[in-house]
Amino acid sequence: MTLEEYLKAIECLNLWAKHYYILDDPIASDEEYDTLYHQVKNYESQNPQNIAPDSPTQRVGDKVLESFSKVAHIQRMWSLEDVFNPQELQDWIERVLRGVNHETLNFSISPKFDGASLNLLYENGILVSAATRGDAFVGENVTQNARTIPSIPLKIAYKGRIEIRGECVIAKDDFEKLNLERLQLRENLFANPRNAAAGSLRQLDSKITAKRKLQFIPWGVGACDFKGFMSSTNIDSTSLAQDSIESSQDSFFALMEKIYALGFQKSPFVKLCKDIQAIEKAYSHLISQRDSYPITLDGMVVRVDSISLQEKLGFTIKAPRFACAYKFPAIEKRAKVLGITLQVGRTGVITPVAELEPIRIEGAKVSRATLHNFDEVTKKDIQINDFVILIRSGDVIPKIIKSLPALRDGTQTPCPIPTKCPICQSELLIEEKLIKCQNLSCEARVKNSIIHFASKKALNIDGLGEKIVETLFDTGKIHSIEDLFFLQPRDLKDLEGFKDKKIQNLLNAIAATRGVELWRFINALGIEHIGEGASKKLANSFGIEFYQKTYEDFIALEGFGEEMAASLNEFCRVNIQRLLRLLELISPVCTTQRSAQDSKFSGKTFVITGTLSKAREEYKELLESLGAKVSGSISKKTDFLLCGENAGSKLAKAQELGIKIVSEAEINAMLK
Repeated sequence: MTLEEYLKAIECLNLWAKHYYILDDPIASDEEYDTLYHQVKNYESQNPQNIAPDSPTQRVGDKVLESFSKVAHIQRMWSLEDVFNPQELQDWIERVLRGVNHETLNFSISPKFDGASLNLLYENGILVSAATRGDAFVGENVTQNARTIPSIPLKIAYKGRIEIRGECVIAKDDFEKLNLERLQLRENLFANPRNAAAGSLRQLDSKITAKRKLQFIPWGVGACDFKGFMSSTNIDSTSLAQDSIESSQDSFFALMEKIYALGFQKSPFVKLCKDIQAIEKAYSHLISQRDSYPITLDGMVVRVDSISLQEKLGFTIKAPRFACAYKFPAIEKRAKVLGITLQVGRTGVITPVAELEPIRIEGAKVSRATLHNFDEVTKKDIQINDFVILIRSGDVIPKIIKSLPALRDGTQTPCPIPTKCPICQSELLIEEKLIKCQNLSCEARVKNSIIHFASKKALNIDGLGEKIVETLFDTGKIHSIEDLFFLQPRDLKDLEGFKDKKIQNLLNAIAATRGVELWRFINALGIEHIGEGASKKLANSFGIEFYQKTYEDFIALEGFGEEMAASLNEFCRVNIQRLLRLLELISPVCTTQRSAQDSKFSGKTFVITGTLSKAREEYKELLESLGAKVSGSISKKTDFLLCGENAGSKLAKAQELGIKIVSEAEINAMLK
């Protein structure tokens, strides 16, 4: 095979794959595909320097990653505002019309798939990166896995830089087969197709992703030269649906048609609507297809079609003003309560959990639902053997909304309010709605406190998730938080799934907590009523000596109420020896207290508004670390308004009150 024959073979294989995976219209047999594929593979083994980037052989994962690196999106990946009924949709449309000063608009509509969002970056026609949504600014680099998905082109005709965004999904039938395989292998089952898609996309071994039958369906773009893309002559536009749209340089509908023409899987049910009646008609049609459609749908995206008007409307801090998600009505299912069990959390709170006769809601098998507290059980009159109504509406976790007393047959029994802890049998404290186990040595409390201690917002110990903690605790390797710091390789060698590399990575991650930020250490302690924000306030205000302060010191802090101050004071008093031991083991570092005292921001009040290049939370944390207060509203006490693009009423009020307004560039200069 010559180089020219090799390149023609790749072109042929990619065409066959497009017809098979995207158009659902095979034009070659499996045998023909396999024969040509192996010819290409043989050529590449002899000529590795000539391997084409869009060769189908490059879709097979061959390298196992240790972890995912981070990728910054060129443009932020926004969430959508949700609307749930015709009135909310009407209100949204009226806001849009006011924003652009138009009487009528065209809207582009498309189904909203329930999967994992993915951002693909193409440069010079080649797929150079694929990243998860992450925190909207930075996602995880899953390029190696994305390359294994047949419906993601490795090469496109457009040579400019473009971010193509869409949903990574798995069909309902493929989801069922996947869970059946996992059941036979005694592996944990995925809760629903969305979790299966997200989990498959985030595999460190891309060979696993390649087996999962993921699909990618584009729904939009990020960074893109729209005019250049729409006017590019090297894109086949024959698939564009309407002549009037085809010639438009300002239509999102036409933009997406060009995206599909690049070789992407086309989203079904896409169309243009000229008014709310047309949108409602399309919405009703989608709902009628909801159960029978092979991929899980959870609503419909409604978007202003004009790209120039999209730019004019802009964004709020959370979502674009030019698009919304018109969510489907809640799915209601009836289930039988077989029993009510009790869970003990790390703070000792007892939570009743309904054990249900298994049912399926949108592809997810549901057999449990939290009842939150016994006050909830009483209000909803839920008894054992009752039939209840569950709903799922935009939530991952279904919830019980009511019981059905009319269906009782005499076998129902009330769930008694417990007086003893189900784990340690100690007497329970009844505190209005809450029932608590006060025994600090209760196994459930200890286990859950270790899980919290290692969690992302606490010490963030990589590799020490809930299941690993449970394994270590249940096998007697650890009995307390302190035991983590004395684990040795020999303690872990006999545990299933623990090999030398995994053992060393875990021990390194635990050792890396030494010198962690003080606020993380405080948050990791799991003090009742003291969360991330309060932990930062304590670290900034008192530093390492926070545990030596009194109730009066705590109550004097802004935002600290009596419950918070009392809880913190009592925790430090009762656990002083343990606190000192953990401080010795971890040596947390407080870098903010000194800088806050010396900072020109100390004591100043900031309000942040508008769209910034970084998340508001980043600026909030930085300013607070320097002694500033960040408020959510403008008042006479406000010293500065940090103002981004598309600022609203806060900017007008600041101008009215004569408050100093600073841009992002100015604040960055001040911070330097």
